Amino acid sequence: MKKTAHIDRPLTFLIFTLLIGGCMIFASAALGYLGRGNGNVSSVVFNHLVLGAGIGVVALIITSIVDYRVWQRFAPFFFVLAIIATALVFLPQIGVMHGGGKRWIEFAGISFQPSETLKLGTVIMAAAYFSAIRARIQSMWYTIGGLIAILALPSVVLVLQPDIGTLGVITLGALAIYFTAGVSWKHIAIIACIIPIVLGAIIMTKPYVRDRVATFFYPAKNQQAEGYQIRQSLIAIGSGGFSGRGFGQGVQKFTYLPEPMGDSIFAVAGEELGFVGSASIVVLFLAFALRGFTVASRAPDLFGALLGVGISMYLASEAFINIASMLGVAPLTGIPLTFVSQGGSAMLVSLASAGILLNISKHSTAR
Repeated sequence: MKKTAHIDRPLTFLIFTLLIGGCMIFASAALGYLGRGNGNVSSVVFNHLVLGAGIGVVALIITSIVDYRVWQRFAPFFFVLAIIATALVFLPQIGVMHGGGKRWIEFAGISFQPSETLKLGTVIMAAAYFSAIRARIQSMWYTIGGLIAILALPSVVLVLQPDIGTLGVITLGALAIYFTAGVSWKHIAIIACIIPIVLGAIIMTKPYVRDRVATFFYPAKNQQAEGYQIRQSLIAIGSGGFSGRGFGQGVQKFTYLPEPMGDSIFAVAGEELGFVGSASIVVLFLAFALRGFTVASRAPDLFGALLGVGISMYLASEAFINIASMLGVAPLTGIPLTFVSQGGSAMLVSLASAGILLNISKHSTAR
């Protein structure tokens, strides 16, 4: 095996293609937001492009330079700090309510969604834990018990907000690490039985989750209420046809499409870029995920492999969940489209996570 001394070029290309393309799609969607008479669009664009993309690229450069093994040593501290930061939304002085959830904190007029740091913190913690118990990987107490212990506090904080979509992304990232760590099939089967029970409990106890699931199965009902967003999204995507209306020429972003810069931004892209553009976005995210897994498979140690899998899974899964919900093949979750949707904090943490993945590739072994 031969050690490489540079970051993975295909992965770098995919990250910056998604970032630059995402900023262009966001700029087009922002025009629709401005056209609705929203005067505060400048602050939204500033938060996303300057605080998110701008500082995010700086964070990517820094994390791509810092040896990824540093995160293993500080994993528990980063994880606990991320949980504390996420819990700060419940403080009335700084917590901000929006869209039925208390998920943001605000300082000096700048808002931040701390649960974004919890995604990365949980992935780092899970990678550090399962690489540390390698000798006990066949013990149910250490594997299933450890996974539940890692997810317990994030689950409590996110269910209380509520932010079930973020919890789902965190769980997928942790599960990817859990499966990759080499646990026995019996343990995997037990987890596979636990997950439907937990999902059922959440659906039964959270009315808004129950409404979204009902809308998913019966989209024709309540088209002016719960089913409104998916209906408008499908109209936008369908009107794009094969080649789209043309970049910047979308109509739905000016009128009926809810959250054109946020959850519904894929619908904006679908209308303007058509099937060709939409399929290209899906292919780019798929290529990103596969390249991330390839980087993980070439990591020089177990921690690097698990961390690479966890980051690749969480970044790609939130993109595919967003796309699936806009196409009506999954319930609406409020999950952003990675590297594209409005959200400076989401962009910042996503780019920092991508930088860690690039650093793993820098230390990888060619096979």
